[in-house]
Amino acid sequence: MRLPFTKMHGLGNDFVVLDGVSRTLPALAPYARFLCDRRFGIGCDQLLVVLPARDPTCDLRMQIFNADGSEVEMCGNGIRCFARYVAARGLTAKQEIRVETGAGVIVPRLAGERVRVDMGRPRLAGPEIPVASDEAVVIAHPLTVAGEVHRFTCVSMGNPHGVCFVKRVAEVDLPRLGPAAEHHPFFPRRANIEFVEVVAPDEVRVRVWERGAGETLACGTGAAAVCVAGVLEGRTERDLTVHLPGGDLQLAWSEVDDHVTMTGPTAEVFTGEIDLQAAPRAATR
Repeated sequence: MRLPFTKMHGLGNDFVVLDGVSRTLPALAPYARFLCDRRFGIGCDQLLVVLPARDPTCDLRMQIFNADGSEVEMCGNGIRCFARYVAARGLTAKQEIRVETGAGVIVPRLAGERVRVDMGRPRLAGPEIPVASDEAVVIAHPLTVAGEVHRFTCVSMGNPHGVCFVKRVAEVDLPRLGPAAEHHPFFPRRANIEFVEVVAPDEVRVRVWERGAGETLACGTGAAAVCVAGVLEGRTERDLTVHLPGGDLQLAWSEVDDHVTMTGPTAEVFTGEIDLQAAPRAATR
């Protein structure tokens, strides 16, 4: 079976996008690793699937698979690409779209060349993130990671995040610390890990280790979690520029409605078709 696809990215965080509204797709879970594989497949951090909404209050539904084949709840850069994709292909005529996700309803709005996303309220209670703590807010919690003690402020933006502030983010050994923190027993469903250097009260530099994808050039939900964590630790303001290796995102955590908003660019790179029969057997297990 030949499968049409579109390759997109948000600040270098890249996606393969599939249209499950205009055509019937096969069960994708067995093929997710193959499609995301950068040698045998197309190559991406995550696979995004556009589907009809099951929630009658929503316009469309987004399903997300990580590069390791696991299905996840939400992706901030992905939802911006999703919004641009469905608008460009006439799957909706709306500028503001209600999207059903595994993290609930997310509302992106097209704003010229950029997309602004209402990411909703952060979840801060330990059991809701989830982490192995009953604390109402998990701030600067010490964890031993790869033999070193680091302090993590934990936030869910529909998916779990551990945010660690450091003096110089460029000096962080992310390939060593990232996977050790992601799989730490404190995070029962694993976690996305962000290391953050504060440049100014309204500006930070961030490196991200994404759950199931490894180090990525950008992470939208991660940037949102950093914005929240910076305020909780008293390090940053509520309006924040987040510098990621792939570029910048604008974040704001409202004192009025408690919602986090994220604004950033998207790009469509190319379209094509891939033969699912070319999937190596190991990649479909």
